[in-house]
Amino acid sequence: MNDLTEIRSQIDLLDEQMLQLFEQRMELCDQVAQFKIQNGRKVLDSKREAEKISKLKAMAHNSFNKHGVEELFRQIMAMSRKLQYQRLAMEGVTGRLPFVCVDEIERNNVRVVFQGVEGAYSQAAMEQFFGQDVRSFHVESWRDAMEAISEGTADYAVLPIENSTAGIVSDIYDLLVEFDNYIVGEQVIRIEHALLGTKDAAIDQIKTVYSHPQGLMQSAEFLHTHPEWALKELENTAVAAKKVLEDADPTQAAIAGKQNAQIYGLKVLKCPVNQNTQNFTRFIVVTNQKLYCRNARKVSICFELPHESGSLYNILSHFIYNGLNMSKIESRPIPDRNWEYRFFVDFVGNLADDGVKNAVRGIAEEALNLRILGNY
Repeated sequence: MNDLTEIRSQIDLLDEQMLQLFEQRMELCDQVAQFKIQNGRKVLDSKREAEKISKLKAMAHNSFNKHGVEELFRQIMAMSRKLQYQRLAMEGVTGRLPFVCVDEIERNNVRVVFQGVEGAYSQAAMEQFFGQDVRSFHVESWRDAMEAISEGTADYAVLPIENSTAGIVSDIYDLLVEFDNYIVGEQVIRIEHALLGTKDAAIDQIKTVYSHPQGLMQSAEFLHTHPEWALKELENTAVAAKKVLEDADPTQAAIAGKQNAQIYGLKVLKCPVNQNTQNFTRFIVVTNQKLYCRNARKVSICFELPHESGSLYNILSHFIYNGLNMSKIESRPIPDRNWEYRFFVDFVGNLADDGVKNAVRGIAEEALNLRILGNY
């Protein structure tokens, strides 16, 4: 038996030969790309790839090698496609993405909708993004807000999409898929909950506390010190504050933003009550137009994949090959399709960048479907 040094020497020689063959193959793939450009052919030919892999597997001598050959050539073919996509980009055949570039988003003379009532954190996010004098109105649900911009009764909607402690707002992700609306901005605000009561209330009188489920969860440590309190969930923290005002019951309190004390004439019984003082919520600004700013640096997309091994890996590799930094990935179950998921990805880039256009084209060809949710 050869010693380890001799074995490694033989492996090195084979690796050099494989490298030479790989580069020859990539040169031929480049020629394939040029042919497809000239003849208007798609890069991905799933039928040919499946036939080729089946033929190569049949040539392997044992089951382990059959599996290895399939994995190896799937990666080689994926790299071949990426080379072809890059050739398409170099030849200016990437196509135009259906979004209009603007210098900045219009913030004056616009109408903005938010969910909840006066004092909601969504209102605070809206005013930070558009200014204190923005014309606005509020609706009962996030769906109502999405419908308002779809119908044109509002130019923009401000919606919460992620909290630093509670995670994503899953319903918003689902609504982004359902409605033909697009993200054009984002605003992050600090969340500081207060315990609010009527003017004549005291903490030792409280029997019932109202808030949004996340408000109750984020204040769990404080609430655990009062196990005798009944906790009631409402659709919004500001709605909870409004209820305390309307009921005028000193045994009721709300967990809501401190600003609600001034809006509804309530008393701050304790502030803050949320255990994590580094608690932030990210809000998105949504419109019904396909717009993006010239200086936008974040792209949000969603896509569905074939239910087969390696499909997610192949899609995500487009970010690597194009030098794009993926900052977030989430999955949501697809309604009426058990155990199948839709993926949401945020990555750094601008729709005018060649690397972004190249990655988007590759994902669009290889995913079951792709939707650009916005560039902001």
